[in-house]
Order: sequence, then structure tokens, then C-alpha cells
Amino acid sequence: MNLLDALQQILGASHVLTGADAEPYLTDWRRRYTGRAVAVVRPGDTEQVAQVVRLCLQHGAPVVPLGGNTGLVAGGTPDDSGRAVVVSLARLNRIRQVDTDNDTLTVEAGCILQAVQDAARQAGRLFPLSLAAEGSCTIGGNLATNAGGTQVLRYGNTRELALGLEVVTAEGEIWHGLRGLRKDNTGYDLRDLFIGSEGTLGIITAATLKLYPLPVARCTALLALPSVPAAVEVLSRARAGFGASLTGFELMSAACMELVTRIYPQQRLPFAGAVEQHPWYALLELSDSESEAHARERFEAVLGAAMEDGLISDAAVAENLAQSHAMWHLRESIPLAQAEEGKNIKHDVSIPISRIADFVAETDALLQQHFPGVRNITFGHLGDGNLHYNVQGPIGEADPEVLARQDAIYLLVHDQVHAYQGSISAEHGIGQMRRNELPRYKSAVELKLMRRIKQALDPHGIMNPGKTLPDE
Repeated sequence: MNLLDALQQILGASHVLTGADAEPYLTDWRRRYTGRAVAVVRPGDTEQVAQVVRLCLQHGAPVVPLGGNTGLVAGGTPDDSGRAVVVSLARLNRIRQVDTDNDTLTVEAGCILQAVQDAARQAGRLFPLSLAAEGSCTIGGNLATNAGGTQVLRYGNTRELALGLEVVTAEGEIWHGLRGLRKDNTGYDLRDLFIGSEGTLGIITAATLKLYPLPVARCTALLALPSVPAAVEVLSRARAGFGASLTGFELMSAACMELVTRIYPQQRLPFAGAVEQHPWYALLELSDSESEAHARERFEAVLGAAMEDGLISDAAVAENLAQSHAMWHLRESIPLAQAEEGKNIKHDVSIPISRIADFVAETDALLQQHFPGVRNITFGHLGDGNLHYNVQGPIGEADPEVLARQDAIYLLVHDQVHAYQGSISAEHGIGQMRRNELPRYKSAVELKLMRRIKQALDPHGIMNPGKTLPDE
């Protein structure tokens, strides 16, 4: 029996997609990569995932796991050989258990992130992972890429939010590791190997996640700032003044705000004057466990002192939930506005916070020197050192001209990141897009160890080949 017939026998013909039905699954979110596949399959439970992997192993077919297809480095897109089987986890979307005494939530990998947040909230708890794609990305994809988002400053990346995993291995076995334990020193930490591995070691099918108390009050402010050094100093003061209550500190350039308010004129900055009047903006959020009054008092004390010292040029504090949402909507609209404006060159980098100001100033100058007129659409999670240091072409430049510069701009920016002791991928992963850059920035020892892990856990090389690890 050929592979396609065997897959249909296990899953039913309606869950084995080919031809036009498969096409939406074969192109990445940014529409930069399109692959081909034997089929796109939609298993309904973990055992079916394991059966699919065992079949693929028998037939020597690559396995490409796919979540919500919201990734930015084409980690879930097959190559163009047509040999792969794409495994969509969309049907594994059940909330298996909520344990409020243990503050854990066990969910399947196909659950949409927003559904996980909602399930936690219905139980009177908080699941703090939050990012722009939360209405369509899946928890399995978040785990596979170790996603970050806007609250890493307080709660950590997805790795820090997961206690246990259920995984289908590259040989089609099931590892039942859904332990809700915060302490477990019984050997190698297999959980952390699979998280962030982008499906190259196995398929995550479920996870036990940490929950937190719902905050009693939240305060949100949009700050206008004179410089990046001022933003770094305000962040330092906010950490000292708010401690663990500081949940978000997002930095945005004036170019970001100009783009958003021009593309979406219904969105407005809560300040008088032109957007460009202030070169930088920051969105700050405090979550308080006591009361609204307590949160407001702390907020105003820290921000007031920073304004008196000239670190903040202007500030708008949200008076209600609607205003808070409007401020966050400005931040979350930046990637969408960039897409509307045209093709752009994205960088997802992390830099030591103490060196971010120098990195931005020096790299901005180098880009203008080598590529006059490009626009720096710089924003990101200043609180954890993660910048989306994106480059848009000059106004009016056609997409092919922008993309013609892509490799040269990647090289310049990533060399700068490396010189500043940073990372070329903070939260997006490596996928297809970044894998062949790794030898330039990772040591031979690191790459050798990564390859040994891959060989040990996927000896036949069927799990998401062509991703994460560079060509030898």
C-alpha cells in the first residue's frame, strides 16, 4: 500500500488533503516560501499523530509539523521536493485539565493561544503568554519556537511557562511527560530540548502550563521619550519602583507611530503635535495585586519623577480599559502597517539592554551610509532586550528593489548584533530563513552539539528537515 492510501486508511479521506485543498498549508505566513507535499494530514489525537509518524518512517517521508502557520521564518513550510507529509495539529484542540490548586492547565498543541488564555481566565487565573498573533497561533507552535511576546519581562518565554510535555518522537513513540511539577531533578531535561526545537526532534502534542493569579488592577501608559538612552533609564527606574509588578515595557520609534497612524488614520496618539515631535515612544504596563488606587499611586510616583528629570517628554495614562486597549492596539498594529506599506526586511534580535542605545545609533548610521533612504521601523520588547529591528525601503520604492537588498542588509545588521554580543533570533526561531546564517555566528562546538542531539533523537532525519540546523 502506498503512503497516501495508508494515511487515508488511518485518518479517513476527509483528513488527508491533497491538491487545491492542501495549498493553503504549503505557503508560509509572509508568503516568501511555498513547498509541495504528498499530503497535508489532520490527525484527531496523539495516537493518530504517532501512527502518521510511524508510517512516514516506514516510507522514508519527511514530517513537517504545522500549527497556526503564523511563523515568520518558514519553520512549518515543506521544501519543494514533494516528498513530505505536513502534519497539521489543528484538530488537537482540547483543554484536557484545569487544576487551580496546582495552578496548571493541560492543553493540546492545536489550541489557539487566545483559547488557552480564555480557559485560564474562566478558572480565575492568568496564562500570561501574549503576542500579536494570539487569535490564530497555536500553543504547539508557541512551544516549538519558544515564543516570547509582550510579558516576557515578568513571566518569561514560553519555555518558562511549561512544566510538562506530551511528545510524539521521531520513531512514532509517545513520551508521556505531562507532569505538573515545578521541581523534578530526575535526569536530563527532555522538556527543554523539545521546546524551541521547531519540530526537528519530535512533535509536541500537549503541554501542562503554569497559571498565575489574575491581577487586581492594571495601569497602562504611553510615554513620549527624547532618546533610547532615556528609555533605558526609565526602564531601570520602573524595575526598581515596580519590581515584579512591571509586566510590559515596549519601545517604538517615531517611524513606527508615523506608519501606523498614516496607514490606519482611525488610530491616534494621545499627544498634541506631530508624531515626529518625539523620536521615541514606550508603552509601559503595571499589574498590581492590591488595588487600583495602589497601582495608580505607584505609577504616578515613578513616572512623575522621570518627567521631572527630563527622561519623559510627555505621558498619557489610560483612564479605562478602552484607552488601554487603544494604546496596545497602536503597538500591535506595527507589523500589519508594515505589511500594508510593502515588503520589508525583518530582524528579530536580542541585545544586552545596556548596549541597545549604542547598537541602534551605530547600526542606523551604517544602514544610511550603505543604503541611503531606508527607513528603520524599530520596535520591540525593551524590557527583555528583544528588538524587531526592521528595515523598510524608501517611500515609493518597489518591492523587488527592497528585496534585492535583503541579503546585504541581513549581513550588516546581524554582524552588528554579533559584535554587540547579541542573538540573531530572539523569539521567531531559525526555520528555513536563518539556518544557513548560524555558522557565521555560532561556534563549531555549539553546532556540533546541536547535530549530535538531532542525530540521537531523529536518527533517520525525517523530522522537519531543512530547518534550524545549517547545511553541512
